[in-house]
Amino acid sequence: MPELPEVETVRRGLAPHVQGRRIRHVRTSAKRLRFDWPEGFAQMLTGRRVEALARRGKYLLWQLSGGMWLISHLGMSGRFSVLPPDGNGLALGEFYFHDAVETGTGPHDHLLLMLDDGTRLIYTDPRRFGFFDLTDDPARHRMLRHMGPEPLSEAFGAAHLAQAFCGRAAPVKNLLLDQRVVAGLGNIYVCEALFLAGISPRRKAASLSPSGRPTARLQRLAAAVKQVLEDAIAAGGSTLRDHQRVDGNAGGFQQCFAVYDREGAPCPVCGAPVKRIVQGGRSTFFCGRCQR
Repeated sequence: MPELPEVETVRRGLAPHVQGRRIRHVRTSAKRLRFDWPEGFAQMLTGRRVEALARRGKYLLWQLSGGMWLISHLGMSGRFSVLPPDGNGLALGEFYFHDAVETGTGPHDHLLLMLDDGTRLIYTDPRRFGFFDLTDDPARHRMLRHMGPEPLSEAFGAAHLAQAFCGRAAPVKNLLLDQRVVAGLGNIYVCEALFLAGISPRRKAASLSPSGRPTARLQRLAAAVKQVLEDAIAAGGSTLRDHQRVDGNAGGFQQCFAVYDREGAPCPVCGAPVKRIVQGGRSTFFCGRCQR
């Protein structure tokens, strides 16, 4: 599942092609994605201008003219292919890259958007876990209304973590993955941030702030989350399957992993073997010596 850096990479790749452009034509496949297509989807989009392309957590938010928003999620295998009028195509997303899509009618192509300058956007999703929805208020949408602050925003910091962790016996890693605590974090970057902050993923969240007030450890954790995400975005995300950057090259942050997917490899700080445990059905990688 793409995490915040991968979705932000896609947003930055799409934005120059779609912002300010009007949607001239819409075509959807007859197949259901994660949810059914909204009723009247094509008719509601046709003729609207894309005013801006934003991101909330792991979701893309398309601000359209007339006060409408298109919400999209890449799911596990979704990607956008951009075919400018000159025919040089780019694939933006998680699955795989190819130079061009001719018609957007492939077996896994589920959405075609034709823009007013002749650019075509094609959404491809072999596993069909992605989705699209329409709303006039993203903040109240069922998928977004309970989300915590953006981790790269000023609202996220030690004070927020102290409040969220107060009295919570759950492991700190589990709470960082809770989208109600912080938006957009996933398994990869939580593992890396906890290592950078020197905090064990098994530690009870409440123990990081027994008084419910910001502490030095929470300040280190908040700073580590921001640093890991900023570094990952700069690298174009991480390639675990075949995630691609805007230019068709693979995301490169996986070359910088300190602990994630490195079970048995030496810790880059102390040399002890990286450990792997399972928490909440997900693999957790950490250094038992550096992280307390």
